[in-house]
Amino acid sequence: MGDHKEQPLRVGAAVRRRRRTLELTLAVVAERSGLSVPFLSQIENERARPSRSSLEKVADALRTTAVELLAAADPACSVDVVRADALEPVPDEPLVRSLVRGHQQLHAMEFTGDHDAGREFQHRNDELMYVADGAVEIEAEGRAHRLGRGDTLYLTGGVRHRWRATVPDTRVIVVAVAEHIEPVQDGRR
Repeated sequence: MGDHKEQPLRVGAAVRRRRRTLELTLAVVAERSGLSVPFLSQIENERARPSRSSLEKVADALRTTAVELLAAADPACSVDVVRADALEPVPDEPLVRSLVRGHQQLHAMEFTGDHDAGREFQHRNDELMYVADGAVEIEAEGRAHRLGRGDTLYLTGGVRHRWRATVPDTRVIVVAVAEHIEPVQDGRR
C-alpha cells in the first residue's frame, strides 16, 4: 500500500452548517473573526483552505473550536480510512473514541474500560452494540442482557437502555444511525 496519503477534510461544509445553526450571516462572522466576507465565502465553498489561525478565528466567531470544526468536516471522498493512532479521544471522556470522522449517516464509537452504569441512553435511531473484548451487562426495556466477547445487541430507535462493563479492559463498539437522519416511522411491516 505504501504511504497512503489521507484524504483532506472539507471543513467548509462544517463551517456553513455551524453558521446556519447559529443563524448568523457571513457579514456577522466576518465582523467577529476579522476575516473578509469573500474569504469566508471561499472557505464555505471549499475554494480556499484556511490556515490553522484563520480556522481558529472562524471557530471563535462561531463559538466553537477548530478541533470541533475539523471533527465535523466531511471527508473529501466516499472512502475514509481512520488509523487507530489517529483516533482522537472524546473531550472529557478519555476512554471513548469516535471511529467515524465528519457528518456521516453512521456514527460509531469505541468504549474501553468501565462505563458509567447509571447513565441511561435513548437514541432516536437504531444502534448496534458489539463486544470486541470482555463482557457487559445491558439493561433494556426492563430486561438485563449479559454479553460476552463477540456478542451483539441490536436496539431499535427510542429504546431506553443503560450498560456497564463487568470485566476490566472491556471494549465495546457502538454503531448507530446518526441523529440527523430521520427515523423510519413504521419499521415493523
